[in-house]
Amino acid sequence: QVQVAESGGGLVQPGGSLRLSCAASGSLFMMYAVDWYRQAPGKQRELVGGITSGGRTNYVDSVKGRFTISRDNAKNTVYLQMNNLKPEDTAVYYCNAVFLETVWGKGTLVTVSS
Repeated sequence: QVQVAESGGGLVQPGGSLRLSCAASGSLFMMYAVDWYRQAPGKQRELVGGITSGGRTNYVDSVKGRFTISRDNAKNTVYLQMNNLKPEDTAVYYCNAVFLETVWGKGTLVTVSS
């Protein structure tokens, strides 16, 4: 069974960048589609974007042009590169891997503040 763990969160100033990682265990990770979600304080969890097993990506409008999702199957890792961060991007970010099962990580906190 695949397990995933997010890392890379932290405090960043508006306009700054962070790269989050979703590292997976298991030999079939390349078969999984991976989505990134986020949950801001007091709000519902929302989809940020995702990448298919074939490498196709999609994003919600609020992050298009600022966030980029990529994957390195040799490292069993999916990345979320976040540029030009805004205070409204502050949230706990989760990765969600889907193939024959759905697997969630525990999240990593991103705080955008001056």
